[in-house]
Amino acid sequence: MVRRFNASSGHKLGQLVGDWFERYFVLPLLEKVSDELGLYLDHRFKKRPARGDKILWRDEDGNIVDYDFVLELKGADEKIGIPVGFMECFWRRGSRHSKDKARDDSGKLLPMRKTYPSARFLGIIASGDFTAPARELILSRKIDLFYLPKERIVEAFAHHGLIIDYPDTASEKEKRAIAKQFGKQFSESRKVAVSQTLYQQVGHVAIDSYLHRVRATLSSLPQEIRLILRDEYAPMIFDSVGKVSDFLEGPSFDKADPKENYLYQITYSDGTDFEGYAASLEELKRMHEDIAELTDHMNRL
Repeated sequence: MVRRFNASSGHKLGQLVGDWFERYFVLPLLEKVSDELGLYLDHRFKKRPARGDKILWRDEDGNIVDYDFVLELKGADEKIGIPVGFMECFWRRGSRHSKDKARDDSGKLLPMRKTYPSARFLGIIASGDFTAPARELILSRKIDLFYLPKERIVEAFAHHGLIIDYPDTASEKEKRAIAKQFGKQFSESRKVAVSQTLYQQVGHVAIDSYLHRVRATLSSLPQEIRLILRDEYAPMIFDSVGKVSDFLEGPSFDKADPKENYLYQITYSDGTDFEGYAASLEELKRMHEDIAELTDHMNRL
């Protein structure tokens, strides 16, 4: 009984802080990003007729995965847009199982890069006690990381008389008292005040740097596009999105057959690549249209 109560007290406090972090820090940050880039931001704090209660996307293997935030091009409350960014966020009071968390969240994000050629930005916004090896794992998978150390979060709450941390040796009684007191004090006005304090601590330079990273990733344009009929060995190579679009209006592959499978390859200006298979010529055209839409959008900004 005691162990269950201990776990539930710590879990409840962590959940309150985690929900606050997602709603009052991450959401405003990503709203700034979406506003600056003219994109639609999907998140769980809004009702959206175009989807159900969760933000679900299907990967190339048919798995349906729930995400914290998705940036969409031409998205609206009534219409699902073209996905260009997927983000996860979390708060961790302790460092235990940090690498497992890094592996799980990056494992959710990586398939989106392979599934959607337009999903250029994958990111994690992490706060709390998150170890260096865990952070290195995320970065090694070419996923963007915005990290706020635990001390910064604790200080922001302490500035407003709120305690969110306790020693690992804390007794059941101490944990229960902290969680109970926090729940009583954590009013709407304090949620806003703590977030404002945290934004001041982080600083506009770090915020602007994050915005720049998102913009830079989405603005990295295709330098070479290769269309390959699966039964052929020589690719058709193009040096611009427009030339591919023109070609696909009346494609003339050798041995062209609408039932053939196609390979779509892109090399971007930031050195990254995309490779995806299209089961038909129409699917190939739809795949390229998403890239063309994103390219045109970023060029107009």
